[in-house]
Amino acid sequence: MILLVVVVPTYNEAKNITKLIESIFKNISSSDKIIIVDDNSPDGTGKIADKIVQKKKNLIVIHRKRKEGRGSAVWAGFRLAKKFNPTFYIEMDADFSHKPRDIPRLLSAIKQGSDVVVGSRYLGKSKIYNWSISRRVFSKFANFYANLILDVGISDYTNGFRIYTKEAVNFLLSQKLISPGYILLSETAFKLKKAGFKLSEIPIIFVNRKRGVSNLNFNEIKNAFLKTLKIRFLHS
Repeated sequence: MILLVVVVPTYNEAKNITKLIESIFKNISSSDKIIIVDDNSPDGTGKIADKIVQKKKNLIVIHRKRKEGRGSAVWAGFRLAKKFNPTFYIEMDADFSHKPRDIPRLLSAIKQGSDVVVGSRYLGKSKIYNWSISRRVFSKFANFYANLILDVGISDYTNGFRIYTKEAVNFLLSQKLISPGYILLSETAFKLKKAGFKLSEIPIIFVNRKRGVSNLNFNEIKNAFLKTLKIRFLHS
């Protein structure tokens, strides 16, 4: 029986991917799996992951033909993971801003009775390192805005370090979702809450990426504000 599958979307993470995979495997059980979903990274991230597969039987790599967005990459990983019938699913980024050592904490938290646990940057014991003041202000405002419009009752709508029960993932995969990008994080939280699933959070230490290239672009940020309104009124 597989307890956990960790899904990691990647784009241009060649400098990180080997160490990341090693670190995740150190923090999960021997029967658990990792699924890398690579959006045709020009730096060869997918090829590096393919070489690691030869040594790690519980590692799977999905190669997509083009960059289609973080949200849809995670969903592609979840669809494949579903075939293994895991009890829990984790999504996390590949740049070490999400620490693999926090995986056991997420797993412990969800076993307390939640359907989704978010690794939050905005709880009392949370910390953020290497962010500019402007980035902090924008992120705070984005989460304040999301909570004002969507009212899910969590502190961090925009961080993609989450663990889900299989029931929550099965529900989400049955739904029509609006955006393939980062706004999907807010949309999934809203739809899960509305459907009666229980969401909770744990504090994490978030260290801004020191390797790779940021996947979040300003057009996606701008569209996120408009799409948050769309989520609220289309799914109400």
